[in-house]
Order: sequence, then structure tokens, then C-alpha cells
Amino acid sequence: MNDAPVLVLGGTGKTGRRVVALLHRHGHPVRAASRSGSTRFDWHDESSWTAALAGAGAVYLVDSGGTDAAAQLTEFCARAAAVGVRRLVLLSARDWGASGDPELLAGERAVQQAGLDATIIRPTWFAQNFSEFPVLWHPLRRGELVLPTGDGLEPFVDVDDIAEVAVAALTRSGHAGQTYQLSGPRLLGFGAAVREIAEATGRDLRYRAVSRSEYLAGLTGAGTPAEEAESLVRSLGWIAEGRNAYLSDGVRQVLGREPRDFADYVRDTAPTGAWDPDRG
Repeated sequence: MNDAPVLVLGGTGKTGRRVVALLHRHGHPVRAASRSGSTRFDWHDESSWTAALAGAGAVYLVDSGGTDAAAQLTEFCARAAAVGVRRLVLLSARDWGASGDPELLAGERAVQQAGLDATIIRPTWFAQNFSEFPVLWHPLRRGELVLPTGDGLEPFVDVDDIAEVAVAALTRSGHAGQTYQLSGPRLLGFGAAVREIAEATGRDLRYRAVSRSEYLAGLTGAGTPAEEAESLVRSLGWIAEGRNAYLSDGVRQVLGREPRDFADYVRDTAPTGAWDPDRG
């Protein structure tokens, strides 16, 4: 994209901060945007969009996650096109695509219809959710992960692989109009994933399956907003139903190599103390 910076929305998030780091590593000018960063960006404050977009040649998009996310993307992409942005990469999700739910896919359509070179990346559940997503991380630190996923299988994808795919689509030609389904190389149940973490850390960690209604009641009882809780239970329920029990070749398509395995993630994360019960 020449010398025009790449704007990374959610620049401090799980995928965004890795996209930023990788762009820096490869010598690309990058602008990391977040609600509290030096480049301020807030989906709910359109006055923050103009400065964030100024001079950008490509944008990594992470939507707001709200009910108006698709409308926000439509307006934002129109503004991006008006100021000369040429390339968009949207972080979506593979289970949204598989669901066929038009509401879940509305954000993808907004980006695809913007008239720019657009790429959609649809990853599975992140391996890093076990150490960076409080819903999984906090219970693991206490010793027991309770979820409504039953014996369902998931090909957990490494967030570093997602970042590499995103950077390739942001900085190289040949990805316009593509939708990449990203997964890890192996199907794994949550119980097996917890056992691998337990073996790597030497801790007594357990997984316990519960019903969706019991899990939902626990979330809302702990103060999680109902809409957020129901969305999480729905996606976890898809795993229980086996909707995600298949592999995708998007990492290989883009990067020409196999994706990182969950065991690689655990091996690299265990020494950091991420699952230490005494960690603050």
C-alpha cells in the first residue's frame, strides 16, 4: 500500500495488537486505533472516525459487536472510500458464516458492498481465549472450566495465524473478494484442551459440562448483560451441537503452511504464568 499507513481498529485487542506488531515488524506504517490510544477511535463517536482514517490506505476492521454494527460499518466504509482507502480486511467468525443468519452476516455484506478491495477472514474460536478471554481464563485459574459445550469439538485457531493472514491481505495483492475460513489443524474438545493445559502447567484443572440454561443463569446472575450472555451461550451451543467439528484450510491458502497446533500455543503460554492461580 505504498507509504499510506494501515489503520488497525481494535489496535489493543487480541487480534489487533498482533496485527499492529506484525505490520511494524515488516516495516509497514501502521496506526493503531482504540478508545484510549494515541489514535482515538470509538464506533459510537463518529467524530473520532475522521482523524483515524486520514491518509490511511488500508483498514483492519473489528466491528463494535452491537446491534447497530452493520450500519456503523456501512457508514464507516463509505467514509473510508471517500478519503482514499483502497483495501479493507474484516474480522468475522466462521460460525457466523455457517449459521446462515442474515443478521450475523450483515457486517460482511456492508464491507463487501463498499466498492473497495475487501477481504473477509472467518476464524474459529481462538486458542488464546484460554488465556486472554476472562470467560475461559478466570475459571481456569480457579481450577475448573464450566461451559455448555458438552463433548463438542472445535479446531481452535492461533491468533498469531489470524494476524499473519490479516497482514497478508492488508499488504499484498490477490486477496480482494476472498473469504478465508481459518481454523487450527486439529479438532479438540474443551475437556481435552483443559487436560493439555493441566499437563503443561502441572495443575489440577478440570472441565465440567452444564446445560445452556444453567450457564446462562450463571452469567446473568454474575451481572453479564442479557444480550451479551445470550450471544455467548448461542455460540457455545453451536460447539455442543457439533457445528464447528470440521477443519478449514484458510491458513494454508494464504500462508502456504499448516496452522499452529493448540499444543504449540499451550507450550508457549504455560511458562508465562497465564494460568497461575495467584496471578493478579
